[in-house]
Amino acid sequence: MAIDNNDLEHCLIAPSHAAAVRCDQTSWLRSIVEMVQLMMSLGMVVGLDKLLEKAFAAASIKFPSALFGMFCVFAVLLLLDAFAPALARGFIAFFDPATLFIHRWLPLFFVPSLVILPLSVRDVSPASAIKIFSITFGGWFASLAVAGYTALTVRRTVKTQLLPPEPMNKPSPFAALELWAWGALFLASFALAYVSPTALGTTATTCLPFLLASTVFGYMLGSRLPSAARKVLHPIICCALSADLAAVAYGYLSRSGLDAVLGDYLTKAPSNPGAGDILMGFLGSVIISFAFSMFKQRKLVRRHAAEIFTSIAIASTFSLYSTAILGRVIGLEPTLTISILPRCITVALALSIVSFFEGVNSSITAAVVVLTGLIGANFAQAVMDKLGLKDPIARGIGTASSAHGLGTAAVSAKEPEALPFCAMAYALTGIFASLICSISVVRQSLVYIAGSPAYDK
Repeated sequence: MAIDNNDLEHCLIAPSHAAAVRCDQTSWLRSIVEMVQLMMSLGMVVGLDKLLEKAFAAASIKFPSALFGMFCVFAVLLLLDAFAPALARGFIAFFDPATLFIHRWLPLFFVPSLVILPLSVRDVSPASAIKIFSITFGGWFASLAVAGYTALTVRRTVKTQLLPPEPMNKPSPFAALELWAWGALFLASFALAYVSPTALGTTATTCLPFLLASTVFGYMLGSRLPSAARKVLHPIICCALSADLAAVAYGYLSRSGLDAVLGDYLTKAPSNPGAGDILMGFLGSVIISFAFSMFKQRKLVRRHAAEIFTSIAIASTFSLYSTAILGRVIGLEPTLTISILPRCITVALALSIVSFFEGVNSSITAAVVVLTGLIGANFAQAVMDKLGLKDPIARGIGTASSAHGLGTAAVSAKEPEALPFCAMAYALTGIFASLICSISVVRQSLVYIAGSPAYDK
């Protein structure tokens, strides 16, 4: 049933009881239509992700299926735009509710690895931890500056004038009612888990409701903090802290300990998922949804292809070699240096890259990737402002090339115009780094610089 615009006009000019009833019916009908559209579009994105994931697993392909899906959707939209523009616009309009919903909750899907960070760094000595943090923070800053300034330099060289980006819709802010509802859900589920720890079966399913609620509640609470407070306590940090504090409280009260509760947060067991597994199960859908944002900025992507691809290639190479050099200079153990080489790359591809080398610690790899993302999420926008990186291309590439998904999630909330370039850099940085690390000469040079050529496969 179509909604007639005349009905909406009548609502405004006829204050009678009949008109009010008709307005209510129209509003109710519109809400139903929007909800159905959201469920259908979101379901199709999630379905595509799961289909590709199963196909890649069956074919034993290690490349992340979601990145492949993102580029496929982007390519299909470009083809439709070339041969059937009206159909392309229809697709974008249909999937708009899904992309807005995903962008509203974007940081949540990148947080689980950050929540379990305390488990990943237990075996690292304090001296090595300080060195790793120094490399991570200094390397992040250098990678951001290199990527951003390379984009600006290439633009000046090819003399491409920056055009205004297409306006992007911003997700609606969280209402106080939503915050109270999730807070109440957290308290109720925490009390149930404490009073009856076996009510839901396994320990992971017992902890799942309150850990999931605490994660969501922390994110919403962080998003509603004053802007001055968010500069110090980013919603992503608030989100992770909320989940960790809930885990500490339950571990203490139940006497099961923090390690056991965090182990139940991210089990990586499909038959016994935790709260983190539920959230990360949507990560592929998030990545695929980036294709729609990229398509909306396709004119800028096409116009500025030179600076986009050049800066990504240079930033990726710089990140790998600068990490190896810094590790050698400050005396970090070669195994740890090799383990943190892909610090600026999303976890899935970072783990694939370190698998090329012998003797690495993949837990350290994952922890450093998360730490890099956390740094970028908290400081990227302020640092880019200080460096004079003003336009969305330089900001998007600089953020994602230095801080992958977490940085992308943080920037997109305030700067949706930068999201398409974040998405491209997020994907292409990992792909380019994977390609050059698959070359034996590059691997040998990296391990030689790190201090021990014995770790190359």
